[in-house]
Amino acid sequence: MSSSIQEQATARPSRRAVIAGISSLGLLALAGCGTGSAATSSGAPSAASFGTLEVQLSWLKNSEFAGEYFADSKGYYKAAGFEKVNLIAGGPGGASAETMVLSGKALVGTSSPVGVAPVILNEGAPLKIIGSTYQKNPFTIVSLAAKPITKPEDLIGKKIGVQAGVNETLFDALLKVNKIDAGKVTKVPVQYDPQPLTNGDVDGFFAYLTNEVLTLELGGHKTAVLPFADNGLPFIAESFVAIEDAIKNKRAELKAFLAASIKGWKDAVADSTESARLAVEVYGKELGLSAAKEKGQAEAQNTKLIVSDETKANGLFTVSDALMAKNIEILKLAGYDTTADKIFDMSLLGEVYKENPGLK
Repeated sequence: MSSSIQEQATARPSRRAVIAGISSLGLLALAGCGTGSAATSSGAPSAASFGTLEVQLSWLKNSEFAGEYFADSKGYYKAAGFEKVNLIAGGPGGASAETMVLSGKALVGTSSPVGVAPVILNEGAPLKIIGSTYQKNPFTIVSLAAKPITKPEDLIGKKIGVQAGVNETLFDALLKVNKIDAGKVTKVPVQYDPQPLTNGDVDGFFAYLTNEVLTLELGGHKTAVLPFADNGLPFIAESFVAIEDAIKNKRAELKAFLAASIKGWKDAVADSTESARLAVEVYGKELGLSAAKEKGQAEAQNTKLIVSDETKANGLFTVSDALMAKNIEILKLAGYDTTADKIFDMSLLGEVYKENPGLK
C-alpha cells in the first residue's frame, strides 16, 4: 500500500471532529448570503443560468462522492442550469461543510445529523438537512476474524481503540443503547491508523466500513465487524446541508442540484467500476488512490449504505419520518435534545420527486 493511501485511510480527524472549530459570530452574519444566481423561490430551473455550483464535500475526493462525479462529468449539473461546478474537497485542514455553507462559500455541503445538530443547537446556526446519500452510517468496530467482535455483548472485557472527540461520543452511545456497562469495556486512545489492531494492542478498532475495513482487507487481514447502524445507532450520513435562507430564496437552485445529483447517484449505484475510475483517474487523480480499494468502497456503499427498502420505494436521498425519528433518538443519546423539524427539511426533495416522477 502506498503512503498516500495510508494517509487517506487513516488521517480523518478533520472529517470526524466536525463539531470543533465553528464560530457562530462571523458565520451567522454571513448565513443569509447564498451562492449562485438567477433562481426563483419556486419551480424548476429556468433557462437563466445559476452560475457556479459550489459543493463542500466532507472528505477527500475518493469514490465516496461518485454520484457527484457522474452528475458533473455527464453534464447533469450543466443541464440543470449550472455553468460551472466546483466540488470542494474536505479532509485534514479543510473547512467543515457547516462552516462553508454558513459563510456562503458553498450552496450545499455534506455532513450528518451528528455534525449539524450541535451547530444548530449550540450556535443557533440556520441550517437544515435537505436529503441524505447514506441511509445508514458507515461506523463500525472492526476486529480480526480470529478474535471476532460481531455483537454488542462481545465488547465486554475487550480493549477497543477509539479516537477522541465525536467518535468517543458515538462509541459511548453504542454502549448505552445496547445497555453495555462502560466499566466493563476498556477504551484505548488511538489515532486513525488501524495498526494497533494488527499489532494486538487492541481487540477492536473504531473504523469506517468503507475505509479502514477495506484497508485491512487489502492488507491481507481477514476482519469481522460490528456495524453501528445495525446495532442501535441507525443514523444517516453524507447528508446534504443548506442554510434556511437558500431553502427559501434559492429554492430552484437547490432543487436543480438535488435532481441532477439523484441522476448522478443512480449512475454510480449502477456502475461501481466507473465510480472507482472517476475517483482514481479524474477527480482524485492527485491522491494516488488504489483502484481496488475505490471499487471496494463503491460496492460497499452502494449495497450497504445508499440503497435501502425506503429509497427503493421513495427515491434516493429520501429520509422517512421513521428514520428521522430514529436519528433524533440517537442525537438525544449523544446529549442533543431536539426535534426533527429543527434538523430536517425534506420539502425540497418532495417537490423534486413530485415534479420529476421518473427520477425514482
